[in-house]
Amino acid sequence: MQAAPIEQRATNRTSQRLSGLKVCFLAGTLGQGGAERQLYFILRALRQCNAEVRLLCLSRNEFWEDRIEALGVPITWVGQPKSKLRRLFRILAELRKDPPQIFQSQHFYTSAYVGVAARLLRLPGIGALRNDGHNEVLADGPIGGWLSLRVPKILAANSQAAIRYSTGQGVRPERLYFLPNVVDTEHLKPAARSNEETIRLIAVGSLHKRKRFDRFLSVLARLRSESHRPVSGLIVGAGPLRAQLEKQATDLGLLPTAIEFRGGVADVASAYQESDICVLTSDYEGTPNVLLEAMASGLPVVATKVGGVPEIVEQGKNGFLVEPGDEAQLFTALVGLINNSQSRRQMGDQARAFVEENHSPDKLPIRLGELYQLALR
Repeated sequence: MQAAPIEQRATNRTSQRLSGLKVCFLAGTLGQGGAERQLYFILRALRQCNAEVRLLCLSRNEFWEDRIEALGVPITWVGQPKSKLRRLFRILAELRKDPPQIFQSQHFYTSAYVGVAARLLRLPGIGALRNDGHNEVLADGPIGGWLSLRVPKILAANSQAAIRYSTGQGVRPERLYFLPNVVDTEHLKPAARSNEETIRLIAVGSLHKRKRFDRFLSVLARLRSESHRPVSGLIVGAGPLRAQLEKQATDLGLLPTAIEFRGGVADVASAYQESDICVLTSDYEGTPNVLLEAMASGLPVVATKVGGVPEIVEQGKNGFLVEPGDEAQLFTALVGLINNSQSRRQMGDQARAFVEENHSPDKLPIRLGELYQLALR
């Protein structure tokens, strides 16, 4: 019975420590990705604690820009120069105008800028690991990946998989901090589904190859032909593979009635509330915001066993884990949920409880306070 008051006192003490702290962030983009959504939550938490926050960004006029400025966080565009060296000089110039106490990256590929600039100006620099580590290093190239992993004083990772990868690469454990993703549990809530005959599967994410929406469509087509209950699908997200995926859906006989491509939406809450099961088919992930959002919305999940997914999906309790390339396993797990409304309801309840306990934005001030203490130490 004493847990809540003790936790509240700890939050109050952390808020006092964060009050007045000058933190500058560097982001690569403010588009509709998971890292950008997490940045918004972090900035909101810091502003609520009266920290002095500003943001440097390599891009401009994107989805989160107006929302972040509405928090009272000024944004400065530093992406004008095409040269990485000139961008670094631009970042250094901005930092010298008003030196922060903490300089923090929100994307892995901007962590090298943060690490180098922080060392030159003798500031605590915090890099970001937003995925499983391995694939981020590959994507950033041999030099950029090495710099982003090695140069920042501290790395904030959103999955234990990224931490394991980094320590395997020789990064000292004391340089790593686990900063889990959070979701808006007040906005994302379960909705009563009034026993619709058709079970709707939802898949959410950018339409890129690594998300493997082709698997989702393939399994949906098989479910349509072999399941005892009618099944439909909903894909929410934008990306370069949309035309290719729509052709696949047409070839499988899913369009126009069995699958909906909704595109990118500003608020995905209603899409979750229209659905019964969330499916994630990615080849690799960090800790997917999509799964946390679906779980907060009371949906059971069936997801590939990659990255940080096993840290949030407990087999048979709030969902099912399957091997990435095993479509038969994916099919079997989905059939079990489609045919058992009680299991869907119980797993959905467990999923919601897990997110409330471990991924609520209320936890952010304490976690950020610990991260900044580590950086300032």
